[in-house]
Amino acid sequence: MAYRYPNGKVYRPKKNVSSRQGPPAEKSFANRGMTLEEDINESNEYYIAHDIGIIHKKPTPVQIVDVHYPKRSAARITEAYFKQASTTDYNGVFAGRYIDFEAKETRNKTAFPLQNFHDHQADHMHKVQKQDGIAFVLLRFAVHGETYLYDASHFLHWYYGQTKRKSIPYQEIQAHGHPVSLGLHPRLDYLKTVKDVYFY
Repeated sequence: MAYRYPNGKVYRPKKNVSSRQGPPAEKSFANRGMTLEEDINESNEYYIAHDIGIIHKKPTPVQIVDVHYPKRSAARITEAYFKQASTTDYNGVFAGRYIDFEAKETRNKTAFPLQNFHDHQADHMHKVQKQDGIAFVLLRFAVHGETYLYDASHFLHWYYGQTKRKSIPYQEIQAHGHPVSLGLHPRLDYLKTVKDVYFY
């Protein structure tokens, strides 16, 4: 049975490629070369397949302007535009609660740049919280090999704050964020962290 993402793309698990030289790599999941988005998408497929939660990546609304038809079976979009600003990356349901979150990663070692986020995303998370939904950001520090669940209330404090900062310090995210472990099944078990943080 083939699993598909909401956009219709077939899910294909990544294959490990062994190194041709040097000693065998240490058994660690911290650096398999996958992006945060790939980790989340793979985990979401696992959650759905095992009836744990239903979380999807939101499709970006696009207005198709021109399509080239070299032949009927090979239509190709040649011009398209984003219709409107999207909200956040992911949403769905887990244990009877609505979940909505944004996912970002950085190679910065000491802070997470706020320029990676947009006003409409922050506003959306604020509205989700007002409706008693669960809103957060998943932040990955690629250099440290660390991923944190950072509640929207903390994120919005920095995003809308009067601190004149353009980033959230790494130490702040360590202090108020919640580490999300990497593994195999699922790859990034962020719903376990959601359960630990939001379900008392």
